[in-house]
Formats: sequence, structure tokens, C-alpha cells
Amino acid sequence: MKEDTFTGMLRDAFGSNRAEIILEALKEEASTAIRLNPFKTETEPETVKGTFGNVPWCRLGRILSERPSFTLDPAFHSGVYYVQDSSSMFVGQVFREMLGKPEGVLKVLDLCAAPGGKTTDMASSLREHCGNGFLLVSNEVMSNRCGILADNVARWGDPNVIVTSADPSAFAKLPGFFDIILTDVPCSGEGMFRKDEEAVRQWSGENVELCCARQKRILADVWPALKDGGLLVYSTCTFNTKENDGNVEWASETLGAEIATPECGFPGVLRTGCGYSLAPGLVPGEGQYCAVLRKIGGNAAGQRGSRTSRPEKSGKPDGAEKLLKSLFTFDPVVSDRNGTLIASPAEIAAEIAVITRTVRTISSGVKCGCLKNGKLVPDEDLILNAFLRENAFEEVETDRQTALSYLHRDGIVLDAGIPKGYVALTWRGIRYGVVNNLGNRCNNLHPMNRRILRSI
Repeated sequence: MKEDTFTGMLRDAFGSNRAEIILEALKEEASTAIRLNPFKTETEPETVKGTFGNVPWCRLGRILSERPSFTLDPAFHSGVYYVQDSSSMFVGQVFREMLGKPEGVLKVLDLCAAPGGKTTDMASSLREHCGNGFLLVSNEVMSNRCGILADNVARWGDPNVIVTSADPSAFAKLPGFFDIILTDVPCSGEGMFRKDEEAVRQWSGENVELCCARQKRILADVWPALKDGGLLVYSTCTFNTKENDGNVEWASETLGAEIATPECGFPGVLRTGCGYSLAPGLVPGEGQYCAVLRKIGGNAAGQRGSRTSRPEKSGKPDGAEKLLKSLFTFDPVVSDRNGTLIASPAEIAAEIAVITRTVRTISSGVKCGCLKNGKLVPDEDLILNAFLRENAFEEVETDRQTALSYLHRDGIVLDAGIPKGYVALTWRGIRYGVVNNLGNRCNNLHPMNRRILRSI
């Protein structure tokens, strides 16, 4: 990294005095924060060590005084909280400020979503604002990152989130479909220098220019999918004005939009010409930029894609619909995907059908399991879902070591007297997995790709 060039960009973005504060802060350890899942708990897990401080712009966000071993915390694996930088949570606050009264199903696209921090934040906000009346498409073009995103969405446990893997240009096949699009675009990563040494090594003025051009392409490619009057939330984790205000101004002038960033005044958060910028030393977290654009109307043809169609019928075993309807607090539409039963909220079944026919879909709805001899063999995603009815399965409270053994995919044995069959395992009242209790041992149903690899 050419320090003089970076320092110059920092001074251009923040002014000389603030730039010096940021440069000193970049020498310190990175911050650690979590965000709670309000549909699983609003109580801080006891396993997260250290003194809590509230994130000013997120009522569910907590700043930790030290970083615990999240890998060895069953609460983390069960989706009770998500580890997310506090500055990154500011994008969620801007998103909440933009939510008006929904008319019909509110359709949102998180375009560059992995590993899932902003997706899970928006899912909670949409759930609280719209109930079942929303669809959140969480997209990641990089196939090697899609599995992580899908796992994090499954742990969070909201059935209205779909995970897709498509280039931004693929969504142009859905003209005017989305009410809101979040583009947390790939960037030069200046705001992550405390967390990512590779970002420091790769930084250069030339890389900034390359990122800037790529961000313009992403915005232009996805723009047709946004309805007239719809909102695009643009964010990066970098500092320089070229990738931030510069690109927002370009989008406004070139794509046909007005800058619509809401007022979100918080200590240390700096108002820029088009949006907001956060930086270490000024706020507790890392670097983040965020602005909002509203698409200017006038393209009537672009609105035809916002209409939905009837969901495609898919074959499913007899009795599956009745069985799964009894398991959820929402009304499910049941489909069969290669022998696995999928339950999706009826309110958004038509919208899901539009997405799955148009772009490559990794997961949608709740993966419930399969029928064997007329009985459901449950999938772990079903047990982790936040809207599974209480006592839908026999539940057994376990200690921490048993929970870690399950997550390590070791063999476990339950106490005598526990009924045989499929049992949901809980730790401190939160479901984290499922086993088939055979009496003298259990079949561990934890997915291999999610197992803890390190020693427990």
C-alpha cells in the first residue's frame, strides 16, 4: 500500500484532522460486535463474554469488550445472534428509515449478500414491519461463498428469505420487480484494514479505479430490476470519495435517480455530500459508507415485471401438506425438491415462483426433510426455523458439552427414559439440532458441511 496515496485519499474524504484520528485508530485492534435475533431471543447470551455496549443505531446490536470463541458457542450455531461489525449495522438503520407502509408483498433484493450480515439484519426488520408480507432475495454471485450464505440464512431461521447465485445482470430479466435493492458492492476495502491484512496488501490507487468501474457496472446491470420510484441502498466498506459519493452522483446522473438518503444523525457518523461515512476512531466499529437513490419513473414497460404469477405446482407425497401445516406458525405451501419437502409461506408463493424460474436458486422456504414410511425424517433447517411451533417435536435440554459434541458431529447418548425417535436438542431453551434417538445411541443429523472442525 502506498501510504502517501492512501493518506491523501483519506484527507480528501474526511479532512486532515479526522484523517489523523483514523490513521491512529487503524493501528489498534479491530472491534467486535453481535446482533441479536429478535425472533429467537432479545436477551444477551451468557456465553458472550465481556462488557456490553449498545450499538447506537441498532437496538439489537451489542459491542463486545473482547472477542470470545464464537465457534465453541452453541448459541451462535443456533442463530441466536450474528457476528457483525457495528458500523455495518448502520446500513440496516438506513434501510429501516426507508420502510414505508407496504402495499402488497414488499420485495427486496440483497445483491451482494455473502456472508449474510445485512441479509439477516434486513430479514428481522422486514419481519417486524411486514409480518409474512415480504420477500427477501439474498444473492451471491461467487459460488464458493453461497454455501456460507445459505447456512447463515438457515440458522437465522426466517422462511421468507431466498438465497440465489446469479450475476447482477440476470436480475434485468425481472424488470421493475423489486421495491428495494441493497447493493453492498465489492470495494477496495479500506474500512476493513484492521480486520483483513490482505486488503492492506492489495490496496492501490489503481485498484480503487478498478473497483469504481466494477461498481458502476453492477449498478447499471441491476437497475432495470428496480421499480420506478423504488429505492436502491448503496454501500461500501471503504473511505475514498470515488467509490462512495462519486459513484452515487454518477448513478444519479446516468441511470436516472434522485439522491434520497434519509436523515440519520448519530455521534461520530459523518454526513457526506450524498450519504454517510463511518470510520474507526470516529465510531466504535470499522469503515462503512451508505447512501440511498430513488429511481425516477417514466418507463412504463419496466413495471410489467412487477406482476407475479401463480406458483408452479410440484408433486409431493400424499399427506405431506397436512403434516407440515401442523408444524409452523405460518400457513405453508409445500413442494418436493428432489425428495426433500420444502415449506414456503403461502403469502409469497407466487413471488418465489417468479424468482426460482428466473435466476439460479440455492435455497428457498424451509427445508423440512423427507418422508420415510409415511413419517417425516426432519432436516436440521426445520429445527432451526424460528417459526416452528413449540413442541412440534419432543425436545430435550442438554448441557454445553453435549451440544458441542453434536455440532462436532460426534456420537451422543441421551438419558434413559427419553422417547425413541426424532428429538430436537436444546441448550438454554434454544433449539440447535436434531437426532434420531435409538435408545442406546443417537443418529446425529447435523450436516457434515456445518460441523465444527476444531477440537472441542
